[in-house]
Amino acid sequence: MAYPEKVLANDEKVVEHLHPHWITLVPATFWLIVICAAGGAGIGFAPSGGAHKPVIIAIIVVGVILLFWLALSPWVRWRSTHYVITTHRVLIRRGVLRHSGRDIALQRISDVSFSQSLWDRMVGAGTLTIESAGEHGTENLTNIPRSDQQQQLLNRLIEEDGSRRVGGYAQPPQQPYQQQPPAAGQPPYPPTQPYPPQ
Repeated sequence: MAYPEKVLANDEKVVEHLHPHWITLVPATFWLIVICAAGGAGIGFAPSGGAHKPVIIAIIVVGVILLFWLALSPWVRWRSTHYVITTHRVLIRRGVLRHSGRDIALQRISDVSFSQSLWDRMVGAGTLTIESAGEHGTENLTNIPRSDQQQQLLNRLIEEDGSRRVGGYAQPPQQPYQQQPPAAGQPPYPPTQPYPPQ
């Protein structure tokens, strides 16, 4: 899904639009399976008689609450977290009900680094650290897909952004200074005087 064009400048283009790595959804998938299996077993072994219906309702209510808390909520957080790299900046957006965001201009980024554990290297994830000038100088983006490639991409975009800015504000070439010949009847400048005899 492309990032909304209304937040971009006229000459700005989206280069990469990322969500956290899919590995962050593995616990949610695990809990989905466990809760469904436990709920099914609880309903199957529910006592018969007058307590049957209240027990079934209790199992369903608890199961739905656990599903929202342990399975659905992580998926919503994953879907609502955006890491957008453009030709001008890095946009970070998080949250649904409580929305937060940060924009880091490429010209303000002083360093980009990544770190990967052995597990991160196996699944193709990692942590991307962006250092920039400002009050919130360092931004750690965890579980970034292909963090090593994103670091190289950002470094390349920073160089291209710097070249574009230098090119946009380049001064016109200056002509070399040429001494004008003296006007008619004027002595040359600087005046030429003979050295005194030795």
